[in-house]
Amino acid sequence: MAQLFEVHPDNPPARLLKQAVALIQRGGIAAVPTDSSYALVCQLDDKAAADSLRRIRGVDDKHHLTLLCRDLSELSTYARVDNKQFRLLKVATPGPYTFILEASKEVPRRLSHPSRKTIGLRVPDHKTLQTLLEIHGGPLLATTLIPRGETESLSDAQDITGTLEHELAAVIDAGACHKDPTTVIDLTPMADGGDPLVIRQGRGALAVLGL
Repeated sequence: MAQLFEVHPDNPPARLLKQAVALIQRGGIAAVPTDSSYALVCQLDDKAAADSLRRIRGVDDKHHLTLLCRDLSELSTYARVDNKQFRLLKVATPGPYTFILEASKEVPRRLSHPSRKTIGLRVPDHKTLQTLLEIHGGPLLATTLIPRGETESLSDAQDITGTLEHELAAVIDAGACHKDPTTVIDLTPMADGGDPLVIRQGRGALAVLGL
């Protein structure tokens, strides 16, 4: 049964978020607010939790999961980033963008794309989520909260609890999120002199990146 944590979006009580982090660290899946739509998150190094994340979302191992990072420094630990890529990342983070990059050796091989060895990464601009990441002390594995068989994300914590209460350990309610997911951009072509490739147009404006 999912435990609901109601917090102020700009001043979330650390006491409640510590309880949510404890559930995640024990292998639970949590629904968390972001600067785009809600996301499902779990521990990075927990295979069973990652399998549950994919099952709830209804995706296979070819679907890019995302690492939610506290800042660019942490992001660079989990991805291979050259100078051109870093300059673009610096413009867009924190914000509602997910970037596809080559995974570093810090990412378990089972989490990167099986043929491309890439991973999604982002730095969210959301106070509650940033506080949660800080308490956790590292990145969380994530995917957009779109229930199996659906095409749109859930944006209200009460709806999420009612729909997935038996599959989640925690739901963090910091107010309704946007329904639009992140804008997804593949930066791997830049490593060979190519241009960034827009995979999904979401909440993040392309003009910010000059695309």
